[in-house]
Amino acid sequence: MFSGRKKELKYLQNRYESNKSEFVVLYGRRRIGKTELLKQFALDKNHIFYSAIETVDKSQLEMFSKELLKGSELENYIDSFKSWEEAFKFLADKSKKERILIIIDEFPYMVNGNSSIPSILQNIWDLNLKNSKLILVLCGSSMSFMEKELLSVKNPLYGRLTGNYKVEEFSIYETAELLHELSFEEVVQYYGIFGGVPHYLVQINMKESFYYNLSSIALERGSILFNEVEFLLRQELREVMSYFAVIQAVALGSTTLNEIEQKSSIDRTKLTYYLNNLIELGILEKEYPVTMPIKQKAKSRKGLYYLKDSYFRFYFTYMFPYMSELIDSGSDYIVEKIIKPDMNRFLGATFEKVCKQFLIKLKAEGNSPFHFILIGRWWDKSEEVDIVAFDENNNMLLGECKWTNSTQGYKLLDKMIRLNKEVMPDVGNTWYYLFSKSGFTDELIQHAIEQKNIKLITLDDMKFKE
Repeated sequence: MFSGRKKELKYLQNRYESNKSEFVVLYGRRRIGKTELLKQFALDKNHIFYSAIETVDKSQLEMFSKELLKGSELENYIDSFKSWEEAFKFLADKSKKERILIIIDEFPYMVNGNSSIPSILQNIWDLNLKNSKLILVLCGSSMSFMEKELLSVKNPLYGRLTGNYKVEEFSIYETAELLHELSFEEVVQYYGIFGGVPHYLVQINMKESFYYNLSSIALERGSILFNEVEFLLRQELREVMSYFAVIQAVALGSTTLNEIEQKSSIDRTKLTYYLNNLIELGILEKEYPVTMPIKQKAKSRKGLYYLKDSYFRFYFTYMFPYMSELIDSGSDYIVEKIIKPDMNRFLGATFEKVCKQFLIKLKAEGNSPFHFILIGRWWDKSEEVDIVAFDENNNMLLGECKWTNSTQGYKLLDKMIRLNKEVMPDVGNTWYYLFSKSGFTDELIQHAIEQKNIKLITLDDMKFKE
């Protein structure tokens, strides 16, 4: 069952209906659902869908030719075009009179076999295709190729593209739509492990328990995600073990450059290079206090590194350090003694992410107290606030997110009130949003009823009806 991707489908449909030639690059990390998205988009359209594979150039051209020739008058006379120029010119002729959608999936494989293809395509586009009715979509999973080469100013196709779209993981609400049989609490749990990666999420058996799925999908040797992290890193990077050391250091709590350097034992010059690559791949992120001005960020040392990818975070927290046990004895001990006692703590960061998405959705629907322009975390020395959002007039929203088994009381609110002026000295109006997995004390609930700038949000409040 296809689920989500409403924004992506709308973007592609708008391109299709533009009444002009379109040249679009669509990319994103592996397993993110690009191929299924494009197949769904192409369903009701006159289209050719070609998935490139890792093979020599001659074989690639032959397979591409067969897709182009299928159903045409030439199919009975030739098996393959003699060159890529001929193949692309055939497309130009075919799209002179009718709108046709051409999708080339895993385009990097095509270029690996013949590095001149971008130049050939650029020439044919300039001479023939740009005035046709063609909509050409190039798709790829190799982030390093798509971002550093195909979208680079040095690439022959630069300036010819009419659009490029990076496909991101599902939001919590798209994930909830896919896992529609589960409670919102269960959806958050799975989101904390598998993120919004469709390929991971569709492995979940909604009839089985959370920990059963965790073991059968990821923890057991031979399961579909057991070697996923190593596979993804080897697809994109060299010196994989050095990257392993960096990621594990961050996963175990090293967030500053100094801490990561000490924990990983990697020289700082190389470390910065590794960190930047991991950020570009969406595995790590570097975060600054949300109130810090942009110019100050360039000079500040307050930036902290975190694992952005949920499954990488899970893997390096609960799998990589215990790999011998998982291989030798299976997952039972690790689940019972390591994962279960720590799961609420682990999901705390996920819940912050979910709460932030809730507020952004609230704003999009016109139901937030004001239209904030920035949202993120704030910290200073030993103090921090989970969510801070503000607008150009310094109206501010402070949020705290608690994924625990205890109801929350005044202590949580008092902290935010105390830090109000520290977060933003020239603050205007302030709203306090408290999020809790397990609800709130009666006393705090009564106080929030009396004070209109205090909102108490439970999991039931966060569901949203689509």
